[in-house]
Amino acid sequence: MILINLLPHREEKRRRRKQAFFAGLGAAAVLGVVIAGAWLLALQHLTAQQLARNAFLSAEIAKLDAQIKDIASLRSEIEALKARQRAVEDLQTNRNVPVYLLNELARQTPEGVYLKSIKQTGQVVAINGIAQTNERVSEFLRNTQHSSPWLERPELVEIKVAAQTAASSRDAARDQRRLYDFAMRVSLKPLQPPADAVAPARGAAPSRAPAKKP
Repeated sequence: MILINLLPHREEKRRRRKQAFFAGLGAAAVLGVVIAGAWLLALQHLTAQQLARNAFLSAEIAKLDAQIKDIASLRSEIEALKARQRAVEDLQTNRNVPVYLLNELARQTPEGVYLKSIKQTGQVVAINGIAQTNERVSEFLRNTQHSSPWLERPELVEIKVAAQTAASSRDAARDQRRLYDFAMRVSLKPLQPPADAVAPARGAAPSRAPAKKP
């Protein structure tokens, strides 16, 4: 027996295909919404975590800034204390400089040289004196240049004939001596006082250097 389907099967197939297509679209839309919602929730969670990290970092940075300010203030206080300590040490050292200077001049002044005045201006000392010969002045300059732990850079400013004195009244023409006035400058070395200079410095003259007699 032969069966013949007289219904519009092609239209029925199209309708089923359309239904399947729309059902797939709906499922895809629902799946997309679910995925988008899950992604949005994940992003919100990550954003919340990052905001929490940022807040924690901001709080720690604020703590570190406060600590840095404290450290900076402590450093400034330490520098101020060091400056005061250096000022006190410099004052203590400079207080004894005239004594060491007079003692050193007494040690380096050769025979035949007599000091008349000593004037210190900062680290420069101006010296005026009388010498028997030019060689005595040169020896004084050499001593302050090479043999002194306190003095340096000696400079002869002026030397001239001061006066003539008779050694004896019987033969004045033969024993007549000529004296020389000289002026020089010398600089103080920026050194700590040597240990062996403290003891002899205590016995140095307070106003002028003792001159050695020929």
